Amino acid sequence: MSTQKLTHLKKSIAPFEKSDTKSSLRQIMNTIPPFFLLWFLAYQSLSVSIWLTLGFAVAAAGFVVRIFIIFHDCCHGSFFKNKKVNHILGTITGIITMFPYEKWKREHSIHHATSSNLDKRGTGDVWIMTVDEYAQASFKERLSYRLYRNPLIMFGLGPVYLFFITNRLNRKDARKKERLNTYVINVSIVAVYALLIWAIGWQALLIVQAPILFVSGALGIWLFYVQHQFEDSYFEDEEQWDYVKAAVDGSSYYKLPKILQWVTGNIGYHHVHHLSPRVPNYNLEKVHESTPPLQKATTITIGSSLKSIRFRLYDENRKTFVSFKEVKHLLRQSKSGVQFKNRQTSLQGK
Repeated sequence: MSTQKLTHLKKSIAPFEKSDTKSSLRQIMNTIPPFFLLWFLAYQSLSVSIWLTLGFAVAAAGFVVRIFIIFHDCCHGSFFKNKKVNHILGTITGIITMFPYEKWKREHSIHHATSSNLDKRGTGDVWIMTVDEYAQASFKERLSYRLYRNPLIMFGLGPVYLFFITNRLNRKDARKKERLNTYVINVSIVAVYALLIWAIGWQALLIVQAPILFVSGALGIWLFYVQHQFEDSYFEDEEQWDYVKAAVDGSSYYKLPKILQWVTGNIGYHHVHHLSPRVPNYNLEKVHESTPPLQKATTITIGSSLKSIRFRLYDENRKTFVSFKEVKHLLRQSKSGVQFKNRQTSLQGK
Protein backbone atom coordinates (compact mmCIF):
# COMPACT_ATOMS: atom_id res chain seq x y z
CA MET A 1 0.00 0.00 0.00
CA SER A 2 1.40 3.41 -0.99
CA THR A 3 2.04 6.18 1.52
CA GLN A 4 -0.67 8.28 -0.16
CA LYS A 5 -3.25 5.54 0.33
CA LEU A 6 -2.15 5.00 3.90
CA THR A 7 -2.50 8.72 4.63
CA HIS A 8 -6.00 8.66 3.13
CA LEU A 9 -6.73 5.65 5.33
CA LYS A 10 -5.81 7.62 8.44
CA LYS A 11 -8.22 10.37 7.46
CA SER A 12 -11.03 7.87 6.84
CA ILE A 13 -11.09 6.75 10.47
CA ALA A 14 -11.36 10.27 11.89
CA PRO A 15 -15.10 9.84 12.73
CA PHE A 16 -14.18 7.10 15.22
CA GLU A 17 -11.82 9.37 17.15
CA LYS A 18 -14.61 10.98 19.15
CA SER A 19 -15.09 9.63 22.65
CA ASP A 20 -18.58 8.79 23.88
CA THR A 21 -19.27 9.75 27.49
CA LYS A 22 -21.82 6.97 28.03
CA SER A 23 -19.45 4.33 26.67
CA SER A 24 -16.60 5.66 28.82
CA LEU A 25 -18.73 5.69 31.98
CA ARG A 26 -20.02 2.20 31.20
CA GLN A 27 -16.46 0.95 30.88
CA ILE A 28 -15.49 2.52 34.20
CA MET A 29 -18.43 0.81 35.91
CA ASN A 30 -17.79 -2.63 34.43
CA THR A 31 -14.06 -2.44 35.18
CA ILE A 32 -13.14 -0.64 38.41
CA PRO A 33 -15.89 -1.86 40.81
CA PRO A 34 -15.40 -5.51 39.73
CA PHE A 35 -11.67 -5.15 40.44
CA PHE A 36 -12.31 -4.01 44.01
CA LEU A 37 -14.89 -6.77 44.46
CA LEU A 38 -12.44 -9.44 43.30
CA TRP A 39 -9.75 -7.96 45.55
CA PHE A 40 -12.12 -8.16 48.53
CA LEU A 41 -13.10 -11.74 47.67
CA ALA A 42 -9.41 -12.69 47.38
CA TYR A 43 -8.86 -11.36 50.90
CA GLN A 44 -11.99 -12.97 52.34
CA SER A 45 -11.08 -16.36 50.88
CA LEU A 46 -7.77 -16.43 52.76
CA SER A 47 -9.56 -18.21 55.58
CA VAL A 48 -10.96 -20.78 53.14
CA SER A 49 -8.20 -21.69 50.68
CA ILE A 50 -5.00 -20.11 49.45
CA TRP A 51 -5.77 -21.50 45.98
CA LEU A 52 -9.14 -19.78 45.97
CA THR A 53 -7.39 -16.55 46.95
CA LEU A 54 -4.92 -16.95 44.09
CA GLY A 55 -7.82 -17.61 41.70
CA PHE A 56 -9.54 -14.37 42.68
CA ALA A 57 -6.18 -12.55 42.54
CA VAL A 58 -5.50 -13.73 38.98
CA ALA A 59 -9.00 -12.63 37.94
CA ALA A 60 -8.38 -9.25 39.61
CA ALA A 61 -5.09 -8.97 37.68
CA GLY A 62 -7.06 -9.20 34.45
CA PHE A 63 -9.11 -6.22 35.55
CA VAL A 64 -5.91 -4.32 36.40
CA VAL A 65 -4.93 -4.77 32.73
CA ARG A 66 -8.33 -3.40 31.72
CA ILE A 67 -7.94 -0.48 34.14
CA PHE A 68 -4.56 0.20 32.57
CA ILE A 69 -6.24 0.50 29.17
CA ILE A 70 -8.46 3.24 30.63
CA PHE A 71 -5.31 4.89 32.03
CA HIS A 72 -3.70 4.49 28.62
CA ASP A 73 -6.62 6.18 26.84
CA CYS A 74 -6.53 9.04 29.34
CA CYS A 75 -2.85 9.55 28.47
CA HIS A 76 -3.87 9.93 24.83
CA GLY A 77 -6.72 12.28 25.78
CA SER A 78 -9.15 9.90 24.10
CA PHE A 79 -11.22 8.51 26.97
CA PHE A 80 -13.14 11.70 27.72
CA LYS A 81 -13.47 14.90 25.71
CA ASN A 82 -12.49 17.03 28.70
CA LYS A 83 -8.72 17.27 29.23
CA LYS A 84 -9.04 17.85 32.99
CA VAL A 85 -11.29 14.83 33.46
CA ASN A 86 -8.76 12.68 31.57
CA HIS A 87 -6.01 14.00 33.85
CA ILE A 88 -7.95 13.25 37.05
CA LEU A 89 -9.04 9.78 35.95
CA GLY A 90 -5.57 9.06 34.58
CA THR A 91 -4.03 9.93 37.95
CA ILE A 92 -6.55 7.78 39.87
CA THR A 93 -6.07 4.79 37.57
CA GLY A 94 -2.32 5.46 37.76
CA ILE A 95 -2.52 4.90 41.52
CA ILE A 96 -4.42 1.64 41.05
CA THR A 97 -2.06 0.35 38.35
CA MET A 98 1.06 1.95 39.89
CA PHE A 99 1.91 3.98 36.80
CA PRO A 100 2.93 7.68 36.84
CA TYR A 101 0.40 9.46 34.65
CA GLU A 102 2.35 12.49 33.36
CA LYS A 103 5.64 10.64 33.02
CA TRP A 104 4.14 7.71 31.14
CA LYS A 105 2.04 10.05 29.01
CA ARG A 106 5.20 11.78 27.77
CA GLU A 107 7.16 8.57 27.20
CA HIS A 108 4.27 6.88 25.44
CA SER A 109 3.73 9.82 23.10
CA ILE A 110 7.40 9.51 22.13
CA HIS A 111 6.86 5.80 21.53
CA HIS A 112 4.05 6.59 19.09
CA ALA A 113 6.07 9.28 17.35
CA THR A 114 9.14 7.06 16.90
CA SER A 115 7.81 3.48 16.76
CA SER A 116 9.76 1.35 14.24
CA ASN A 117 12.29 4.16 13.68
CA LEU A 118 15.72 2.57 14.05
CA ASP A 119 17.39 5.94 14.63
CA LYS A 120 15.07 6.97 17.49
CA ARG A 121 14.94 3.97 19.78
CA GLY A 122 15.18 4.10 23.56
CA THR A 123 12.13 5.90 24.96
CA GLY A 124 8.92 4.10 25.81
CA ASP A 125 9.82 0.97 23.86
CA VAL A 126 11.38 -2.48 24.24
CA TRP A 127 15.17 -2.56 23.82
CA ILE A 128 15.97 -3.85 20.33
CA MET A 129 19.45 -4.24 18.87
CA THR A 130 20.16 -4.87 15.21
CA VAL A 131 22.39 -7.74 14.12
CA ASP A 132 25.26 -5.39 13.27
CA GLU A 133 24.97 -3.54 16.58
CA TYR A 134 25.06 -6.79 18.51
CA ALA A 135 27.99 -8.21 16.51
CA GLN A 136 30.03 -5.08 17.16
CA ALA A 137 28.98 -4.62 20.80
CA SER A 138 31.27 -5.25 23.74
CA PHE A 139 30.95 -8.39 25.86
CA LYS A 140 29.28 -6.35 28.63
CA GLU A 141 26.72 -4.86 26.21
CA ARG A 142 25.91 -8.29 24.76
CA LEU A 143 25.50 -9.77 28.23
CA SER A 144 23.22 -6.93 29.31
CA TYR A 145 21.11 -7.35 26.19
CA ARG A 146 20.91 -11.12 26.57
CA LEU A 147 19.78 -10.76 30.17
CA TYR A 148 17.23 -8.10 29.22
CA ARG A 149 15.77 -10.29 26.46
CA ASN A 150 15.70 -13.44 28.58
CA PRO A 151 11.98 -14.32 29.07
CA LEU A 152 12.48 -15.19 32.75
CA ILE A 153 13.92 -11.74 33.40
CA MET A 154 11.69 -9.75 31.05
CA PHE A 155 8.42 -11.31 32.24
CA GLY A 156 9.59 -12.46 35.68
CA LEU A 157 11.67 -9.65 37.15
CA GLY A 158 10.34 -7.10 34.65
CA PRO A 159 7.09 -6.35 36.53
CA VAL A 160 8.98 -5.83 39.81
CA TYR A 161 11.49 -3.48 38.18
CA LEU A 162 8.72 -1.63 36.37
CA PHE A 163 6.36 -1.13 39.33
CA PHE A 164 8.89 -0.40 42.07
CA ILE A 165 11.80 1.31 40.30
CA THR A 166 11.23 2.91 36.89
CA ASN A 167 7.62 3.93 37.59
CA ARG A 168 8.57 5.53 40.88
CA LEU A 169 11.39 7.76 39.60
CA ASN A 170 11.28 10.96 37.58
CA ARG A 171 13.63 11.59 34.67
CA LYS A 172 16.35 14.16 35.36
CA ASP A 173 14.93 16.79 33.01
CA ALA A 174 11.27 16.25 33.95
CA ARG A 175 9.16 19.39 34.13
CA LYS A 176 7.55 20.51 37.37
CA LYS A 177 4.08 19.24 36.37
CA GLU A 178 5.44 15.79 35.62
CA ARG A 179 7.48 15.64 38.83
CA LEU A 180 4.56 16.70 41.01
CA ASN A 181 2.24 14.15 39.41
CA THR A 182 4.74 11.35 40.08
CA TYR A 183 5.11 12.51 43.69
CA VAL A 184 1.33 12.62 44.15
CA ILE A 185 0.92 9.10 42.79
CA ASN A 186 3.86 7.76 44.84
CA VAL A 187 2.57 9.29 48.08
CA SER A 188 -0.95 8.03 47.35
CA ILE A 189 0.35 4.49 46.77
CA VAL A 190 2.30 4.55 50.03
CA ALA A 191 -0.77 5.87 51.87
CA VAL A 192 -3.05 3.17 50.40
CA TYR A 193 -0.60 0.39 51.21
CA ALA A 194 -0.03 1.73 54.73
CA LEU A 195 -3.79 1.82 55.31
CA LEU A 196 -4.19 -1.74 54.04
CA ILE A 197 -1.33 -2.99 56.24
CA TRP A 198 -3.01 -1.34 59.22
CA ALA A 199 -6.39 -2.84 58.30
CA ILE A 200 -5.50 -6.42 57.26
CA GLY A 201 -1.81 -6.89 58.05
CA TRP A 202 1.22 -7.05 55.77
CA GLN A 203 1.02 -10.84 55.31
CA ALA A 204 -2.52 -10.74 53.93
CA LEU A 205 -1.69 -7.75 51.75
CA LEU A 206 1.34 -9.54 50.32
CA ILE A 207 -0.56 -12.76 49.58
CA VAL A 208 -3.37 -10.87 47.78
CA GLN A 209 -1.54 -8.00 46.10
CA ALA A 210 1.69 -9.68 44.99
CA PRO A 211 0.00 -12.10 42.53
CA ILE A 212 -2.17 -9.27 41.20
CA LEU A 213 0.83 -7.08 40.47
CA PHE A 214 2.96 -9.89 39.07
CA VAL A 215 0.32 -11.34 36.73
CA SER A 216 -0.94 -7.96 35.50
CA GLY A 217 2.62 -6.71 35.02
CA ALA A 218 3.72 -9.80 33.09
CA LEU A 219 0.61 -9.66 30.90
CA GLY A 220 1.13 -5.96 30.21
CA ILE A 221 4.77 -6.43 29.24
CA TRP A 222 3.83 -9.38 27.03
CA LEU A 223 1.15 -7.41 25.19
CA PHE A 224 3.52 -4.50 24.60
CA TYR A 225 6.33 -6.82 23.53
CA VAL A 226 4.47 -9.10 21.16
CA GLN A 227 2.55 -6.46 19.21
CA HIS A 228 5.66 -4.85 17.76
CA GLN A 229 7.93 -7.87 17.46
CA PHE A 230 6.64 -10.24 14.86
CA GLU A 231 8.54 -11.80 11.98
CA ASP A 232 7.86 -9.25 9.22
CA SER A 233 7.50 -6.19 11.43
CA TYR A 234 8.32 -2.82 9.84
CA PHE A 235 11.53 -1.04 10.89
CA GLU A 236 13.36 1.66 8.94
CA ASP A 237 16.07 4.28 9.33
CA GLU A 238 14.97 7.90 9.79
CA GLU A 239 15.29 8.77 6.08
CA GLN A 240 12.92 5.99 4.94
CA TRP A 241 10.69 5.89 8.03
CA ASP A 242 7.01 6.73 7.58
CA TYR A 243 4.56 7.24 10.47
CA VAL A 244 1.55 5.66 8.80
CA LYS A 245 3.49 2.65 7.51
CA ALA A 246 5.03 2.22 10.96
CA ALA A 247 1.54 2.16 12.46
CA VAL A 248 -0.04 -0.28 9.99
CA ASP A 249 2.95 -2.49 9.14
CA GLY A 250 4.89 -2.13 12.41
CA SER A 251 2.00 -3.06 14.72
CA SER A 252 0.07 -6.31 14.68
CA TYR A 253 -3.54 -7.36 15.04
CA TYR A 254 -3.47 -9.69 18.04
CA LYS A 255 -6.54 -11.85 17.50
CA LEU A 256 -7.60 -12.98 20.95
CA PRO A 257 -10.59 -14.97 22.24
CA LYS A 258 -13.49 -12.60 22.95
CA ILE A 259 -13.12 -12.74 26.74
CA LEU A 260 -9.40 -11.86 26.53
CA GLN A 261 -10.16 -9.17 23.96
CA TRP A 262 -12.59 -7.65 26.46
CA VAL A 263 -10.19 -7.92 29.39
CA THR A 264 -7.39 -6.29 27.37
CA GLY A 265 -9.62 -3.45 26.20
CA ASN A 266 -9.30 -4.25 22.48
CA ILE A 267 -5.61 -3.36 22.54
CA GLY A 268 -5.06 -6.32 20.24
CA TYR A 269 -6.18 -3.97 17.45
CA HIS A 270 -2.80 -2.35 17.89
CA HIS A 271 -2.41 -1.41 14.23
CA VAL A 272 -5.57 0.70 14.53
CA HIS A 273 -4.39 2.27 17.77
CA HIS A 274 -1.02 3.27 16.31
CA LEU A 275 -2.65 4.65 13.20
CA SER A 276 -4.81 6.91 15.39
CA PRO A 277 -4.17 7.06 19.17
CA ARG A 278 -7.21 9.33 19.49
CA VAL A 279 -9.58 6.40 18.87
CA PRO A 280 -10.98 5.24 22.26
CA ASN A 281 -10.36 1.58 23.00
CA TYR A 282 -14.07 0.74 22.67
CA ASN A 283 -14.01 1.97 19.05
CA LEU A 284 -10.91 0.07 17.89
CA GLU A 285 -12.80 -3.04 16.78
CA LYS A 286 -15.33 -0.90 14.90
CA VAL A 287 -12.52 0.75 12.94
CA HIS A 288 -10.97 -2.60 12.07
CA GLU A 289 -14.25 -4.18 10.98
CA SER A 290 -15.36 -1.19 8.88
CA THR A 291 -12.02 -0.59 7.16
CA PRO A 292 -11.03 -3.45 4.78
CA PRO A 293 -7.41 -2.29 4.24
CA LEU A 294 -6.77 -2.57 7.99
CA GLN A 295 -7.97 -6.16 7.97
CA LYS A 296 -4.87 -7.00 5.91
CA ALA A 297 -2.57 -6.11 8.81
CA THR A 298 -0.33 -8.86 10.16
CA THR A 299 -2.55 -11.10 12.31
CA ILE A 300 -1.11 -13.09 15.19
CA THR A 301 -2.83 -15.51 17.53
CA ILE A 302 -1.90 -16.74 20.99
CA GLY A 303 -0.22 -19.74 19.37
CA SER A 304 1.74 -17.85 16.73
CA SER A 305 2.66 -15.05 19.15
CA LEU A 306 4.65 -17.52 21.27
CA LYS A 307 7.20 -17.68 18.42
CA SER A 308 8.19 -14.10 19.22
CA ILE A 309 10.07 -15.37 22.28
CA ARG A 310 12.91 -16.41 19.96
CA PHE A 311 12.99 -13.05 18.16
CA ARG A 312 16.03 -11.39 19.72
CA LEU A 313 17.73 -9.21 17.08
CA TYR A 314 16.51 -7.25 14.07
CA ASP A 315 18.25 -7.98 10.78
CA GLU A 316 18.16 -4.80 8.70
CA ASN A 317 19.21 -6.62 5.52
CA ARG A 318 16.52 -9.27 5.62
CA LYS A 319 13.92 -7.04 7.30
CA THR A 320 13.09 -9.62 9.92
CA PHE A 321 13.83 -10.72 13.47
CA VAL A 322 16.38 -13.46 14.09
CA SER A 323 17.49 -15.53 17.06
CA PHE A 324 20.85 -15.40 18.82
CA LYS A 325 21.60 -18.83 17.38
CA GLU A 326 21.24 -17.55 13.81
CA VAL A 327 23.96 -14.94 14.29
CA LYS A 328 26.47 -17.02 16.23
CA HIS A 329 28.87 -17.10 13.30
CA LEU A 330 28.93 -13.29 13.22
CA LEU A 331 30.42 -13.26 16.69
CA ARG A 332 33.25 -15.45 15.48
CA GLN A 333 33.71 -13.10 12.53
CA SER A 334 33.80 -10.07 14.83
CA LYS A 335 36.58 -11.62 16.87
CA SER A 336 38.67 -12.16 13.77
CA GLY A 337 38.00 -8.67 12.43
CA VAL A 338 35.79 -9.76 9.52
CA GLN A 339 33.33 -7.13 8.28
CA PHE A 340 29.59 -7.75 8.03
CA LYS A 341 28.73 -6.35 4.61
CA ASN A 342 27.75 -9.69 3.10
CA ARG A 343 25.51 -10.99 5.88
CA GLN A 344 22.50 -11.35 3.63
CA THR A 345 24.13 -14.14 1.62
CA SER A 346 25.47 -15.96 4.66
CA LEU A 347 22.07 -15.95 6.39
CA GLN A 348 19.91 -16.99 3.44
CA GLY A 349 19.82 -20.65 4.40
CA LYS A 350 19.24 -20.14 8.11
